[in-house]
Amino acid sequence: MDRDDDTLPERLTELVRAGFATDEASARLVLASLRASAARERVLALRVAAGRDLLDAPAWRRGLDDEDPTVRREALVAIADGGGGDVVLDAVLQRLDDSDPLVVEGAAFALGERRYEAALDRLIDVAAHHDDPRCREAAVVALGAIGDERGLAAVIDALEDKPPVRRRAVVALANFEGPEVDDALARAREDHDWQVRSAVDRLEAD
Repeated sequence: MDRDDDTLPERLTELVRAGFATDEASARLVLASLRASAARERVLALRVAAGRDLLDAPAWRRGLDDEDPTVRREALVAIADGGGGDVVLDAVLQRLDDSDPLVVEGAAFALGERRYEAALDRLIDVAAHHDDPRCREAAVVALGAIGDERGLAAVIDALEDKPPVRRRAVVALANFEGPEVDDALARAREDHDWQVRSAVDRLEAD
């Protein structure tokens, strides 16, 4: 264990305390930790900085471009929760091409939570073609959250995917209307997966 590892628990403890502080010294500590060598420290620093609204647009982008996927995912969680304003959403969109499927999943979720209509075409592509079903599922959820009619066909097509994706597609259809939606739900009502059928029942009961 090198000296950096030796002092990591102490630094993490300081960051936790900084999350409850408001002074300039603790803010400087948090911002400096965003460039720490240990990914765990950068993750916690990002979480604290987001909670204290200390991050400017370049800092958000550094988090989204971090070499470690856990840091990128942490940035996406914070952005999904409203962090960073609209200026970071184009950078989030780029993470749909990330090599880490969980980052792609987080990016799709964030774009849906923020109702970012400019991401529609890329989300449609992820929903239809991504190799990882978790990414397809997240993209379907995002398309439902955005609710743009241009995404409806991709949501309906997702009813032919794996069961978790099909269940999400049923829920996403709640944000659309029309005969295509009615027909799709009728087919889903006969799905061989009971959880898909149950999702239709819950949707119709609401």
